[in-house]
Amino acid sequence: MTATCIAIFEEKSTSLKSHIGWNLFGLALPLLLALISIPLLIARIGDERFGMIALAWAFMSFAGILDLGIGRALTQVVSRLRVQKNTQNVPAVFATASRITLVAGLIGSVLIVAFDLLGGSSLLKTQTIPPSEIRNSIFLLAIALPAQAMSATYRGMNEAYMNFKGINILRVALGAVNFAGPLLISFMTTNLAWLMASLVVSRLAALFVFRHLAFSCLKKHEPDYTPQALVYSKENAKTLISFGGWVTVSSILSPLMIQSDRFMIASIISAAAVTTYVVPYELVVQNLILVSALSSVIFPTLTKLMQEKPDEWRPYFHKWLFRIGGLMFVVSVSLMFLMPHILELWLKHNFNPTSVTVGQVLCAGIFFNSIGAMYYSMLHASGKSSVTAKIHIFEVPLYLIFLYFALHHFGVIGAAIAWASRMAVDTTLLFINAKRLKI
Repeated sequence: MTATCIAIFEEKSTSLKSHIGWNLFGLALPLLLALISIPLLIARIGDERFGMIALAWAFMSFAGILDLGIGRALTQVVSRLRVQKNTQNVPAVFATASRITLVAGLIGSVLIVAFDLLGGSSLLKTQTIPPSEIRNSIFLLAIALPAQAMSATYRGMNEAYMNFKGINILRVALGAVNFAGPLLISFMTTNLAWLMASLVVSRLAALFVFRHLAFSCLKKHEPDYTPQALVYSKENAKTLISFGGWVTVSSILSPLMIQSDRFMIASIISAAAVTTYVVPYELVVQNLILVSALSSVIFPTLTKLMQEKPDEWRPYFHKWLFRIGGLMFVVSVSLMFLMPHILELWLKHNFNPTSVTVGQVLCAGIFFNSIGAMYYSMLHASGKSSVTAKIHIFEVPLYLIFLYFALHHFGVIGAAIAWASRMAVDTTLLFINAKRLKI
């Protein structure tokens, strides 16, 4: 890769290293808050209520599917339009994306309320939490769904303009409320609905800030922008949905596979057992922050490289792939050996030996996940979102069946085995399809 190419694609208003640095800041500080807050929260509200909070975190993560992949599509389309010097169409693309996700979020909210009214909350096994608390908590989470969906779209707009500083300052604030909010409320009440309220309020606040940042990017980088240009377009909707539709499939199926273990543990074993699994899971998976920090920057950069320098993007990609792979191998192996000491020091009297085995198995999974995430970004940057979606369609039934039997035969450890195995299969399939990519 020539120095000129690197200068074009990395030396923007802030460097690539700066973008990655801001992403690390936005991901690492909430992790630190989680490390401090989680043991205190478990001690104050007990395993069952913490298990329900963990399910709420999983639910909010899964609720990101309601943006229908439009946030990812928006990043890809706007990045391409900027390379093609066709930015007059950006406001219309942005307005179209926003309307689609608003409608999807409202529909999702109605469905969750219906699920609650039809008695869906009774599917969760609890011994000390009154059913009324669970029902009220689900109603509250339904309010947050449209905000979660639209925030993903506004974040996609920011990423297209490489505004990782603004995104990550907000991410830190959101992470602080996510973990510290329930802890602070627990000093006044352990009512589950009140504990959930902080999560809902933080999502609504994040929506308005993400929106402000997105419009700031538009006004700063598009001098011809006017509010009148923010019009819904069927043509733009087709473009976004053709890419985002396949992303939506992945956005539904991937979180379903990632988060289903918690819900199946709660149904097959107990809500308290979720804590045994979630605590090491969060500890291990948070080590993927470097991968997340890098891949979100690599995505718009690769999109531009593939458009302007189709013969030179591969060395750029492989350079970062080898760096992240080597680093994550060291991290995974080290964490595997240190797991017993970290958990015992972290949790003290809440320490469960089973969590050690769970965490050690998951360490293998995060190494494969780190490699797969890079190939996932590469395929999406090339516009091949259908490939990743078809891989997930293939994986879902196999994973859920394996998870079901693993839980029955190995308990909570079985969930870790199933998760790590899926990561290995997923990465292998992404690698095979990436090798076939022709640009």
